[in-house]
Amino acid sequence: MAMKGFLIAIIVAAVAVPAFATDYVVGDNAGWKLGVNYTAWAEGKDFFVGDRLIFKYGQGAHNVHRVNGTAFQQCMVPSALEALTTGNDVITLATPGRKWYICGVGNHCASGMKLVITVAAAESPATAPAPSVGTSAAVNQKSPVGSCVWVLAALAMFLLI
Repeated sequence: MAMKGFLIAIIVAAVAVPAFATDYVVGDNAGWKLGVNYTAWAEGKDFFVGDRLIFKYGQGAHNVHRVNGTAFQQCMVPSALEALTTGNDVITLATPGRKWYICGVGNHCASGMKLVITVAAAESPATAPAPSVGTSAAVNQKSPVGSCVWVLAALAMFLLI
């Protein structure tokens, strides 16, 4: 009987973490483009492992490069082969720490098209902050995975009992 309880706890823990992931559209309704202050956009947001950044832009007009801090400061663009270029690029934040992103087209990075964030370890359900009032519809949306996670957990518990 103790083994069933242990299995239930493992299943619930495994499925609960993705349920609290947040999707952030970089730049909100403006998207990834020139003329947006991405430092101001990121200010006040809490990024956690499992959250997703969505870079929306006109395909061919921009791109997204993940770089290190030095390349970020100096706008050093890595190989074009490493660029994300779909215009709807989704990056899942997989590890905690500082993350740097730049546009490698022309002088876009030097013109301010760059983003730095700090990602914290995945939050537990007990410490998840309440949704803030007044956030834009494009930001702070829960992942669709979260809506079915609890159903799967309940089903797993039912089958194991």
